[in-house]
Amino acid sequence: MFGLHNTLHDTLHDATNGTDAGEDAAHIPSVISLGQVWVDIMMDVDEMPAAGDFAIANDTRPVVGGSYRVLDAVARMGVPAEHAGIIGNGVWASMVRKAYEEAGIAHVGPSRLDADSGFRLVFHDQDGRKTFVAHYGAEAQGDETTFDALEPGAGDVVHISGNTMLDHTATGIDGFVARAGTDPKTRPYRLVINPTNTLKLVNDHLLEDLVLARPIWSCNRQEATTLADRLGVPIDEEAALTVGGGFDQAMNTLCDALGNALRAPLVVRAGSRGAWVREPGGAVEHIEGFPTKGVHTRSAGACHTGATCAMLAKGWSLADAVRIANAAASLAIQRNQGGVPICPSYDEAVALAGTVESGPQTA
Repeated sequence: MFGLHNTLHDTLHDATNGTDAGEDAAHIPSVISLGQVWVDIMMDVDEMPAAGDFAIANDTRPVVGGSYRVLDAVARMGVPAEHAGIIGNGVWASMVRKAYEEAGIAHVGPSRLDADSGFRLVFHDQDGRKTFVAHYGAEAQGDETTFDALEPGAGDVVHISGNTMLDHTATGIDGFVARAGTDPKTRPYRLVINPTNTLKLVNDHLLEDLVLARPIWSCNRQEATTLADRLGVPIDEEAALTVGGGFDQAMNTLCDALGNALRAPLVVRAGSRGAWVREPGGAVEHIEGFPTKGVHTRSAGACHTGATCAMLAKGWSLADAVRIANAAASLAIQRNQGGVPICPSYDEAVALAGTVESGPQTA
């Protein structure tokens, strides 16, 4: 049982469509995420207990996770952030909605009244390993109609995360991608996909449709390697991943081969080394990162993806958007909360990136 879409979203789109402010009303580009949001219950343990055994958590804290981290980064970078996925009704859903209110994120998707949002137990041991136990909730109970009401406007950036491709909601993703078409030039908005490590579990039909849509792909190196493997892209394994230059060579080889197969823009993140970017038909460009001392226990990948999406919505080129995202991720891991990197403001990230003089491509 789904509730009505967020009233704010309806009002904004009415204004955009000219029903309140005329046909020429300016549309402010937003980042709209189709990803799933849940609550992570993070627990620090010395070591995971054996089956039937017992362990004590040194620290326990619930934090809103999933695509919320991407949207939080978008909002902190000064761009309207909207979530088009499903939120439930209950304890965990209330925590999600409160986090949205505090971060200025608009929920524009369906609300499920008969089920709570899900949660995950995240065990972090002294060796740095993470063990996950997930309980899926309303966020995973979509269908082929979940995103039918979504109509992105000019300049919007639509974000799709790999966490939405493994359950019933995946049919809604497939439906939206089919409407998006296979020619990025005919879309008034941009499509950004960041797969997760579960990419190997995505079914062939959906993966094929995602590739045919020719979105911007934003991956870490492991995800990019998995994607290349799924697509049967041969990668030169002789390029050793060494500090003495082999790593750079391997990243260039990976990005060139995968980007050529995708025929779409590709961003491959590599932590403090920054990211490698390839536009269709172009050469691979290495955009240096901003090394910093890591004091976080969660990845800054969501901050990087959110900042990239936000900068694209502001009109920056892909290369400059990634450069600013590199800076944002570096700052984020210096100011984490409970091990979760917190994205900085737009001004802070742009200042560190040193791109303030060039400015975005569009107003």
